[in-house]
Amino acid sequence: MGGGISIYEGIKHISHPEAIENPLINYIVLGLAMVFEGGAWLFAFREFTCAKGKWGYLEAVQRAKDPSIFVVLFEDSAAMLGFLVAFAGVALSQFTGNPLFDGLASVVIGLILVGTAIWLAYETKGLLIGESANRAVVRDIRSLVAAQTTVEHVNEVLTMHMGPDFILVNLSVDFEDRASADKVESVIGEMDKSIKQQFPAVKRIFIEAEKRRS
Repeated sequence: MGGGISIYEGIKHISHPEAIENPLINYIVLGLAMVFEGGAWLFAFREFTCAKGKWGYLEAVQRAKDPSIFVVLFEDSAAMLGFLVAFAGVALSQFTGNPLFDGLASVVIGLILVGTAIWLAYETKGLLIGESANRAVVRDIRSLVAAQTTVEHVNEVLTMHMGPDFILVNLSVDFEDRASADKVESVIGEMDKSIKQQFPAVKRIFIEAEKRRS
């Protein structure tokens, strides 16, 4: 909505341009806004850098399961970019005497806001409907289970994020036919313990004993 309003105001200003009467006020307001928003951006960037760990910046955005890690940084980055565009629009309008630049700047700011909103929606929608765990986590869980005694084959590893640090795991495992019920129970207990130790975010595990699937 903010982006749409900015685009609308920009188009209206382009259609009916008005000269800026006192650009000094604009510069003061934009300057103060950039200082305050810049401080917030710096804090958000530091938090994001610490939270991303060994991942790259884009990889961290794609793989992070906690939207708060990157949402604030995205919002502050869009705001800072918008301030720079607004500053450039005011400056160009003042020095060229053409008020159209102010309207164009408003349109560009609107596009920045809309683009940021779309990207945030794309990156977070999976978590709203139950996104699976990262492929590396699924692969490691499969390898860990397959290495257990009495396990002949791992049919399926299904995962779902119930929250940023809450993963639900459902396993379909083919156990050796000669294994006793006590042995299978013991192995299941070892699987549960090993998986939760290696992946603390895994809180609940359900294991089904099924014949190997082709």
